[in-house]
Amino acid sequence: MTEQTRTFERFGILERIEHFLLLLSFTLLAITGLPQKFATWSISKTLIRGFGGIEGTRSVHHTAAVLLIILSIFHVLYVFYKIYVLRRPLSMLPGLQDVRDGIHMVAYNLGLSPTKPAMDRYNFAEKIEYWAVVWGTLIMGLTGYMLWNPIATTRILPGEFIPAAKAAHGFEAILAVLSILTWHVYHVHLKYFNRSMFTGRLSYHEMEEEHAAELKRRLQGAERPLPPPHERWRRSRLYLPVAGVLAAFALLFTYYFFTIEQTAITTLPPQENVNVYIPDRLPKLPTATPIPVRLAEAGVPERLQVERTPEPPAISSHPVDDARGDCLSCHNVYGYIAPAPIEHAERTNDICLDCHAVAEEVARR
Repeated sequence: MTEQTRTFERFGILERIEHFLLLLSFTLLAITGLPQKFATWSISKTLIRGFGGIEGTRSVHHTAAVLLIILSIFHVLYVFYKIYVLRRPLSMLPGLQDVRDGIHMVAYNLGLSPTKPAMDRYNFAEKIEYWAVVWGTLIMGLTGYMLWNPIATTRILPGEFIPAAKAAHGFEAILAVLSILTWHVYHVHLKYFNRSMFTGRLSYHEMEEEHAAELKRRLQGAERPLPPPHERWRRSRLYLPVAGVLAAFALLFTYYFFTIEQTAITTLPPQENVNVYIPDRLPKLPTATPIPVRLAEAGVPERLQVERTPEPPAISSHPVDDARGDCLSCHNVYGYIAPAPIEHAERTNDICLDCHAVAEEVARR
């Protein structure tokens, strides 16, 4: 095998499965979350109908969110396994060399440097994307929990945190999707198709282009070796029980806090062919008696001099004195206390007592 056809292992089977599940959960979260944020768009309505309505869309979104949380728990425990048991270096932590590599790459792209920077196992672009995923997952997880459990949240935090969480959740989702569609797609699929997350390996040329420092170290045999089998076994016996307890606690914690309350209002489907009762005609009004002639003398228009019921209601709640002589301040057509009928629209205070008598018990007060 020549150097040009040689390949190098990059990711193990667990890392590739983790990446696939992350891809699945992120995609489901995006295509079920953004339609809820932009619910009036036609494409959003189509997607929501495709998931069986808003209830089905919510269920898929919540399921994908739980999957993302479980993946996050696994990732943290697996990272510590590689650090403690396998003694792998902290190669994803950013450092000053990444800043130098970024400046060097910009200079190379502008034609100011004749060579590309020789970058290590994870270059500065990959580290930016990784920590962006970590940051985005934290934001989306915390705000998603707050939106999923608003009552439990407002027992601890002010209510203003709920709309703030909604804004942060929505805009972080937009940022994450745009980041994937631009940064990730360009660096992994357009610049060249990096198949290492599917095959687990990189070619010699790809290593030379993206990870020249790691390639040089591998060719020189300077990579840190794995601990001896007995050492790995000893460390595993210490770490795995602790990791198991932490994983169980984290999963129970997740289950509890995502089932603590049910706040989403079930959306009922619209009913069809509902029979609405419509009477053939309005009921007859009671037999009326003529309004006193004084209505015409007071200047009430003839169109409002309609017939009234035989017994207008008596004034029984308070006496009529100088302090309460302005009847229309409370009892006009639009009044808030015993509103007058519409035919009283242009009547004045001085004719109220022509029809409405003061009850005896009120008059004695």
